[in-house]
Amino acid sequence: MTGPDHRPSCRSCGHDDIALILRLGQVPLANALLSAEQLGQPEECFPLDLFFCQQCALVQIGETVAPEKLFANYAYASSYSDTMLTHSRSLVQQLAAERRLSSDHLVTEIASNDGYLLQYYKELGIPVLGIEPAANIAEVAIGKGIPTLIEFFDETLAGRLAAKGCMADIVHAHNVFAHVPDPNRFVLGLKRVLKSSGIALIEAPYIRDLIEKLEFDTIYHEHFSYYSLSSVESLCRRHALMVADVERIQIHGGSLRFTISHAGAQPSERVTAMLAEERAAGLLDFDYYRNFADHVWRLRDDLVNNLIRLKADGARIAAYGASAKGSTLMNSFKINGEFIDFVVDRSPIKQGRFTPGNHLAILPPSALVERRPDYVLLLTWNFADEILQQQKAYRDLGGRFIVPVPAVRIV
Repeated sequence: MTGPDHRPSCRSCGHDDIALILRLGQVPLANALLSAEQLGQPEECFPLDLFFCQQCALVQIGETVAPEKLFANYAYASSYSDTMLTHSRSLVQQLAAERRLSSDHLVTEIASNDGYLLQYYKELGIPVLGIEPAANIAEVAIGKGIPTLIEFFDETLAGRLAAKGCMADIVHAHNVFAHVPDPNRFVLGLKRVLKSSGIALIEAPYIRDLIEKLEFDTIYHEHFSYYSLSSVESLCRRHALMVADVERIQIHGGSLRFTISHAGAQPSERVTAMLAEERAAGLLDFDYYRNFADHVWRLRDDLVNNLIRLKADGARIAAYGASAKGSTLMNSFKINGEFIDFVVDRSPIKQGRFTPGNHLAILPPSALVERRPDYVLLLTWNFADEILQQQKAYRDLGGRFIVPVPAVRIV
């Protein structure tokens, strides 16, 4: 564990010209849900500090928790989000048509989770390979008939796959690029496993959305890095890859979809335009990030004061979403059982367990109708439309949701 004044070198370019953006304190691992037996045991907490590299513009946390501790037994299954399934099915249909994929091609996904995306290629008769280090989640995908390696992806695994002739026409990496402690090894792996004509599609939260929409709860120990196009372009260029195209998408509060290929062609006009936009907006300079911490603490004061007022009026408050972002928000803002009675979550993997740090019981969503809290703090605000629609019965009973980000509002 590092000390409170530790300044890391950059994960991407290695420079030590690092500036502190935000310090969220000592918090538990966001997905380290507890059993009833663990409630009396000490919890590991780690510093959660956000930094900016003034050389390559990568935003990153300073602490590196071992990936085996973070991901070996994972509590997040993508298939429990209708939004993620719809998003994945649409993308697969688009790519299968554009790339004219057939049984002669191979699609690989890094961090393939429970097969939520690869299942749609499989339905089209296109060979797939999943790579997923969390054994409990990988077994779900294997049960769906999706070949899955239970391993972490890096250049070593990629080299073994390439030696077997297991080269990919498309590599998907959705919401995993941020989870990689060493992005250089990850990009080297992409280079080894991609066919000469292959492409990698990487989706990752966009640092511009995080800063401008105050999405501070996207910061947790599993997310080592927070990318801009500029930082990714620099990283790829060092390893003879290129960002061939880029697209802003709405998933997870605002993300970028990078299309990565072997170097040689010209990048799209969208890449050129966004690089210029980022420079003009200041994303390559620390001044852009300087006041972010002040905005976060003002949001904390607003949310906590609202909760204090509601509790003083006798309101009962629950929370929706035993999520990583919910853990960051509650633990960094010191929101505990004094404010929140319980948490509900759609995933059976999480139900019956307790949230890290504040030890709130996790129940199924039906508890909202059964127990009828007056308000529900929506921790998974990135799926707000989906959840508000799913919880129509609770809302029809008079229940209201508190949406905390980017500003506190009650719906």
